[in-house]
Amino acid sequence: MEKLGRNDPCTCGSGRKFKQCCLRTATASPPAQVPSRLMREALLHYRAGDFIQAENLFQRLLEIEPDNTEALHLLGIIVGDMGRSEIALNLIRRAIGLAPDNPYYHGSLGNVFKSRNEMERAADCYRRALEFKPDLAEACNNLATVLRELGRLEEAIPYYEKALARRPDSSALIYNNLLFLCGSRALSSPAQYLERALGWDQASVPAKVREAARRRVLRRARLSGRRLRVAYLSGDFRDHPVSYFMEPIFRHHDRGRVEIFAYCTHSQVDAVTRRLQGLVEHWVPCTRAGDRVLCECIAADAIDVLVDLSGHTLHNRLDIIARRVAPVQAHYLGFFASTGLSEMDYWIGDELLTPAAADGHFSERIWRLPRATVAYAGRADAPSTQWRPAADGTVWLGSFNTLAKITPETLSLWSRVLLALPEAKLLLKNKQLGEAVNRRRILEALAQHGIGPERIELYDVSVTRNWLEHMAFYDRLDIALDPVGSWNGNTTTCEALWMGVPVITLLGDRAALRMTAPMLKALGHAEWITHCEPEYIDKVVCLARDVAGRAVLRPAQRERLIGSELGDARGLTSCLEQAYYGMYERWLSR
Repeated sequence: MEKLGRNDPCTCGSGRKFKQCCLRTATASPPAQVPSRLMREALLHYRAGDFIQAENLFQRLLEIEPDNTEALHLLGIIVGDMGRSEIALNLIRRAIGLAPDNPYYHGSLGNVFKSRNEMERAADCYRRALEFKPDLAEACNNLATVLRELGRLEEAIPYYEKALARRPDSSALIYNNLLFLCGSRALSSPAQYLERALGWDQASVPAKVREAARRRVLRRARLSGRRLRVAYLSGDFRDHPVSYFMEPIFRHHDRGRVEIFAYCTHSQVDAVTRRLQGLVEHWVPCTRAGDRVLCECIAADAIDVLVDLSGHTLHNRLDIIARRVAPVQAHYLGFFASTGLSEMDYWIGDELLTPAAADGHFSERIWRLPRATVAYAGRADAPSTQWRPAADGTVWLGSFNTLAKITPETLSLWSRVLLALPEAKLLLKNKQLGEAVNRRRILEALAQHGIGPERIELYDVSVTRNWLEHMAFYDRLDIALDPVGSWNGNTTTCEALWMGVPVITLLGDRAALRMTAPMLKALGHAEWITHCEPEYIDKVVCLARDVAGRAVLRPAQRERLIGSELGDARGLTSCLEQAYYGMYERWLSR
């Protein structure tokens, strides 16, 4: 199951000495002790990240003891981590067949299904684990995460809360999951969310560490004759939406003004990672760095401004922020609500995303940029739009947002749009719609609002084989509908706009529900921002029936985006640099 807590350190070290040690213990063992020796050695290799050797050792163990359930289980976890999910399923099922009441085996089976995006099967496995061990925190946490992915957000919260109560020693991970859910969805008021978020420090960071952070005195290095040292801390320097927005910023930073560091907290390396590495002066992999080591590294680099790009998302290192490692610590881009951290100084927003009325939603001070907080540099190899109005007059409305954003409120609103626009049909596409149970749930929910299945088309991501086909699929949409009641589209919104699709959004009461609006304003289409549900419906109806206007707009929109504030990554980067200087100078003057 999702690991709660850290792996034990390898007692033998690593590399050649580690392997020699394992070899000596294996060859010196009496025959009766060989299985237990192999088990220990395999676990040591696994914890050291040597999956191949761990797999070989478990295979040897199973040759001696074919029905060793723990070996079957652990080997299943290892090959699952290596991406061989079908073999992993078979191994763990064999273990369950021999020990059907072991909750951990059911939980691990759920993890494999989760990795395959078979969320309903994963949920069934976690529920089975909880039948045998109702207080198993890992199963509670993972079941909540799966329910969140399925869009069943209200069901998820009690499981996160139960996991927190059972495993306070792993509260940071579970608390992150809970705050992501509560921050992304209008399940509570902004004030109630903030009250939860303010508890993260107390639950996740020891009191002595918090007190030391409050008392820490950092050297006041004046700026005369040197560049500002800015570091970005993220687990998303890879093929991930955060990097889509950060890459042009890295590209446009003024190296005469700022010296850029990137602290990478995820081990995955892909083409995006390699591009980002080439755009910064200092690339610091820190996946395996403990708190003390990473704090010492940041201190040695004499960072002036540390920018967190994760918030309460996966692979964050908020524990480092909580220790006060830089004079200025700010959150930007990666999260849609307050972090709640007492040592996070600023949350970077703008007048539309975070108006003055939202100041009370944050523990951080809002630093408002004089423009939208994001810029989108669409890929030049994206296909040009081939959109044409449907010959039969059908208007295709739709969304490619993840199912977690397609809330009951969203389906209710979109149903009313469809009732007001009889010639319209709804097209949805996301990875979760590959499961029949999810398609059935969407169809049943829309049917309850009077929308029959003949007006709905549901697709999973397999309908497009690659990114180019995915982008071309936007030609199926006449108008993109932004979800309501959950966090708005971000990358999905920008992709739709890049392909010429108009996007209608409803301005919400908190940052998570206002993310699309600044983009539309920056594009020069503030009229696509609505302020109540009747206006949202009217705007879609009017735009749908203005076929001639859309025919003019569609092919010209990409060029308009490139020339707009939304396409101005250089201008955004300059604003960020001014913000960083302003934050640091304010700190110096205190």
